[in-house]
Parts: sequence; C-alpha cells; structure tokens
Amino acid sequence: MNCVLKEKELFIFDMDGTIYLGGRVFPFAVDFINRLRENGKRVLFFTNNASHNNDFYMQKLSRLGFSPKREEIMSSGDVTIAFLKRHRAGKSVYLVGTPELETMFRENGIEPLPHDTERADIVVSSFDTTLTYEKLDTACRCVRGGAEYLSTHPDYNCPTETGFIPDSGAIAAFITASTGVSPRYFGKPYADTVTMICEVTEVDRKKMCIFGDRLYTDIALGKQHGVTATLVLSGETTKEQVEHAADKDKPDYVYPSLLEVDHDIFG
Repeated sequence: MNCVLKEKELFIFDMDGTIYLGGRVFPFAVDFINRLRENGKRVLFFTNNASHNNDFYMQKLSRLGFSPKREEIMSSGDVTIAFLKRHRAGKSVYLVGTPELETMFRENGIEPLPHDTERADIVVSSFDTTLTYEKLDTACRCVRGGAEYLSTHPDYNCPTETGFIPDSGAIAAFITASTGVSPRYFGKPYADTVTMICEVTEVDRKKMCIFGDRLYTDIALGKQHGVTATLVLSGETTKEQVEHAADKDKPDYVYPSLLEVDHDIFG
C-alpha cells in the first residue's frame, strides 16, 4: 500500500494521457476518482490545454463519466488570465488562441486586439488549432515592436488517439525563432500554477499530489514546487525516458496507469 499517497488530501489530475486519450476514456480512471471521493479526498482536474474553455471540459468530463464540479476544473488559461488581471490590468493584449480562449479572455474583462493590429502591450500565445500565418505574423510584429511575450503553457505536443499534434510550445518556438524573444510561460510546471491551486483550494502543497504523463510539465510541477509527483505511462512519457532523466527530474512514483495506483492505494 502506498501510504504517502493515501494520506494526501488533494489529488490533481492532468487530463489528456492520464485520465483519457483524445476521446477515449480510461474506465479505471473513472473508478479511481470515484473511489477517492468516496474516501473523502478532493479532486482537481488541471490541464495545460488552453485551446478549450472550462465549459468544454465540464461537458467532456461529464460525458466520459467523471461527474466533475465546476470548481474541480482549472487550466493554464485560467492561470494566465489571473496573472493578467492581477499584474497587467489595463494593458492591451494580442492573443494567438482559439475562439474558446478568446471568449474566456472576454468573460474576464480582457478584450483581445484584432488580428490586423499593429502594436500591443502584451502578446499571449497558446495552443491554437485555428492558427493562421496572419496570427503568427501579427504576434511576431508586436513582439518585435516591444510587446511583452507570454504563453499559456510550454507543451510541445498534444497527445491524441492518432498520435501527437503540435501544441503551444511548438507555436511559441516559431515566434521565438522569428523574434529572438522567449515567452514567460504559465500552466504546469510554473510556480503561478501551484500558487493559484493553493489559493483556490486552500490546501497546503504538502498535502497535494499530482498525476500526469509528462516529465517536463506534470512531474516538474511537483518536483520544483513541493507537490508529490506521480507519473503514469499511459500518455507521452516512456519508461526509457524516465530511466534517462536526471535524478532531480524523476517522479516520486511511476505507475503504468491509474489502475495500478488505485490498486496500490485501495487494494
């Protein structure tokens, strides 16, 4: 029995690659999360994927059988918006993102500039499945013109049922290659994310654990910020990659999937 995990209060779950893959749910993940709730544990679904808003994730998680509450869902988009509202209020923002992310910004009082804008105080790029050359060109011109450059999350690839597709980090790499400017990232594994989770849940980070499939986001969040980090091999990371990782980057625990975590904690 994994007594360390059993004693945690808040269980944070990455989504894609951890509790589902694309549109395919892992049934054992539903069972495990239900068992956690039955045993008085709290659950938070956190995704770096800011291409969708929380309404989308609420509907998807409900459809897949996870019975989420609104307060159990958070994304890198939420963390980025919170930063902008708290530290960059009143600044003009050019956003490279999906219509859903644009709507999230507007709902929080941040009106993204039009795609033919010439200047901006801030450029924010994200995982944009509606990406066009015009958006990239505008973002690069604004950054060259002195705009602060932010990105919702650093993931290079998004896992799907048919393989990986380019994610936010890949889009940011294009802008950086053209401008020479690297963004300030949000989401996992950055400190702003843990701070926001602590504030929203009122749970001490020592009483949290995170489950994910990526070393450089999910696991790094835990290792760098005092949250117990458990890797599952149901998504991006392979066992060989774990073996070759530096000791400081290795997860606290490694399991094939959440099925084995469930068995280890609850028998």
